[in-house]
Amino acid sequence: MKINGPNQTNFNPYKNQLQKQMDYSKDINKKDQLEISNQAKEMLQNEKPSEKRAAYVQHIKDAVDAGEYQVNHEKTAQKMVDFWSKQ
Repeated sequence: MKINGPNQTNFNPYKNQLQKQMDYSKDINKKDQLEISNQAKEMLQNEKPSEKRAAYVQHIKDAVDAGEYQVNHEKTAQKMVDFWSKQ
């Protein structure tokens, strides 16, 4: 057995700490990522609005842009009362 004493050339008590610092600095450059599973993609496709609903929404948008859309204030107020009275 060979004993070199306390001044060994290959002995570095801070080696683990330096390695952890190097690993940490590599992690800083990583960016957040978002991965959507195939099942989630299928669910998103199933939730697309129907063509009839999309046409209705587009009709309302066009009426609002043209300034021809009339709001039924009584119906709107009744729906608000119904919504808040349920809670």
